[in-house]
Amino acid sequence: MAARQDLAAEFMQIVDSLTMSVILDRERMRPLSYLTPGKDAPMTDKLPGTQMFQKETLQDVREELGDCRRCSLCEKRKNLVFGEGSDHAEVVFVGEAPGADEDLQGRPFVGRAGQLLTKIIEAMGFSRADVYICNILKCRPPGNRNPLPEEIQLCEPFLVRQLEAIAPKAICALGTFAAHTLLKNDVPITVLRGRFHDYHGIPLMPTYHPAYLLRNPSAKKQVWEDVQQIMKRLDKGADA
Repeated sequence: MAARQDLAAEFMQIVDSLTMSVILDRERMRPLSYLTPGKDAPMTDKLPGTQMFQKETLQDVREELGDCRRCSLCEKRKNLVFGEGSDHAEVVFVGEAPGADEDLQGRPFVGRAGQLLTKIIEAMGFSRADVYICNILKCRPPGNRNPLPEEIQLCEPFLVRQLEAIAPKAICALGTFAAHTLLKNDVPITVLRGRFHDYHGIPLMPTYHPAYLLRNPSAKKQVWEDVQQIMKRLDKGADA
């Protein structure tokens, strides 16, 4: 009986892993890559009795992104903003898109909102070099308008692969667009924030974007409550 239960558990593990692979492949726009072991195999594809496939690195993703011309945002950008931080970060912060300062410097979150994010990261006991910071889009939308669905569709696969390469213990989605894109829903950020959601097995905490905090300082308390939960999940501790 015990052997039969172990076999059933192993079978369900295989099914869960393949299901995750199909979902990730759809988001990465690389259908059925799990059938061909290699650098494009998802981070979850360690099946019982098999060897771990070679995992793609951030450098691999950056090289394939190249001088991206996949959508019209390339026409007016000054710099592509891939992301920065640790390849082995425990937590990844995901925003919406680069702004004017980010476009000029080619770095994520370096304007006023970025300075506030840096303070939040430091209050969590990290430095920017310890975490990873990136956006849904890699290029600035004109006038900082909202990302278009077709832009997200073309850019999101690279974000998914960044997250696969890092395999963080937690993700912090900054603002409505990041949360909606990652969680595939349109629930208001006011409802989503404050609790963890599942992102392919990774705990994801939605919270307000730092730019929102600049306009609404009273919401800083809620963001601190959200990041405290991340700190506890990472066993870093958090004092109120």
